Amino acid sequence: MSSSDGPCTAAMSSAAGSSCSAAKEELQLQQGTEKQRGSAEEERAEAVDQKPIDSEEELEEEIDDGDEEEEAAPEDIDLGPRLSIKEQLDKDKDDESLRRWKEQLLGSVDLGSVGEMLEPDVKITSLSILSPGRPEIVLPLPAERRSKEKEPWFTLKEGSAYRLKFTFSVADNIVSGLRYTNTVWKTGIRVDSTKEMLGTFSPQAEPYTYLTPEETTPSGIFARGSYSARTKFLDDDRKCYLEMKYTFDIRRDWPSS
Repeated sequence: MSSSDGPCTAAMSSAAGSSCSAAKEELQLQQGTEKQRGSAEEERAEAVDQKPIDSEEELEEEIDDGDEEEEAAPEDIDLGPRLSIKEQLDKDKDDESLRRWKEQLLGSVDLGSVGEMLEPDVKITSLSILSPGRPEIVLPLPAERRSKEKEPWFTLKEGSAYRLKFTFSVADNIVSGLRYTNTVWKTGIRVDSTKEMLGTFSPQAEPYTYLTPEETTPSGIFARGSYSARTKFLDDDRKCYLEMKYTFDIRRDWPSS
């Protein structure tokens, strides 16, 4: 190789390196553009899914659609026929351990008073909100009365701890898998969905009381405002004992009265 070939070879190598660098930069630019385009498309799709609902009719449709999605019963589960308490005891009278468990569950139930009823009679007698350092907020039933008057059912202070207290009665038969569901919307966007299993309860003269775990209301300027909600009490057979649609507010401070 002659000495004159050195600069030519170096120039060719430099040109090739510059070409590779330019190609690499162009590829990175294309990838970044595609990534940004994908992120923008995802944001647009998310914005469409969470488009605010302006009318009360659209909100009702959104609530109903949400309930259908959450409460669609699996088709492959057969809970079997419902039996009266007497039939349940007679069915397992030869199984000592099972019979004792059922008697323990029933407690002091008077079998003569429940008779042969197949369906339990569950009534939600009171609902209230407990917050540390505050008087108990007893919520008037039914909730729809306040909603029709365009008044919130209750108002909570932002960033405050609270628990819900349910009082309910059970008669006629055992209620299995009683649970509480609550779905909340703000400006037509679903912001919370809660499912709380209360348990299985036998008939008794005295009402039952259940306290939910403690929660904290959201805080900040975007958390304040009015909310719409739907609450249901159902059992394992998806029988609904109480359904309520209502509104409530979260404010900077507790209401004065």
